[in-house]
Amino acid sequence: MYDRTQSTVEFLKAKTNGFTPETGIILGTGLGGLVNEIKADFVIPYETIPDFPLSTVEGHSGKLIFGNLNGKKVVAMQGRFHFYEGYSMQEVTFPVRVMKYLGISRLFVSNASGGVNPEFEIGDLMIQTDHINLFPAHPLIGRNDKRFGPRFPDMSDAYDKSLIALADKVTASLGIKTVKGVYAGLTGPTFETPAEYRYVRAIGADAVGMSTVPEVIVARHMGIPCFAISVITDLGVPGKIVEVTHEEVQHVAAIAEKKLTRIIAEMIAQL
Repeated sequence: MYDRTQSTVEFLKAKTNGFTPETGIILGTGLGGLVNEIKADFVIPYETIPDFPLSTVEGHSGKLIFGNLNGKKVVAMQGRFHFYEGYSMQEVTFPVRVMKYLGISRLFVSNASGGVNPEFEIGDLMIQTDHINLFPAHPLIGRNDKRFGPRFPDMSDAYDKSLIALADKVTASLGIKTVKGVYAGLTGPTFETPAEYRYVRAIGADAVGMSTVPEVIVARHMGIPCFAISVITDLGVPGKIVEVTHEEVQHVAAIAEKKLTRIIAEMIAQL
């Protein structure tokens, strides 16, 4: 894994003339529009990058964007990879390891999720304060390579408190409402049953989705501070559960995209 990571990093550095990003960004379902705010220096399709998986889900275009966002150097994944696509956890999280060795010192992650907190509404933006890992596989299972991080990484501060405080400051100044909560990660690709929604709520989650947790685990393994934000695209609350399609999830995410873009762009500007 380490050698593969270094090989991919060398390829990307050669393609980008040694571009060194400060911040990594992973954009989730329907949230790829932030790249329109990036003054792109290099756009590299995933299929041309050694050992990179390919995005197979609608709403994930599959490009790595290197450029400038509000005066800061960033690398953004326009489209991510999911366990339900058939990739291993190591493949899902491989880009995070690559971004670390490209030079990032922080990671921003967005996703679309189903809200199970009865106080949430469709379209809410939830700042993640913690997560519950319900995936059947773990990205750190197997022999640990100390060059990446420790055998038993601490997860008591999975979501960086200083970045959350900055988000509070930014959203207040922009007049954008946000909520906070715990994200539960499940495999998908089915949306949850009513009983599963009740279970997720009972164990302490406020939202449920099919991503983010593996990437954050690997980022923290390598000591990268993380910030994650969810768009609540549907509700798994008794009495409010309706049939959900991926197209509807994309539609709600697209509506919230402008607000999310303003938040992340302004946070990065103030770092």
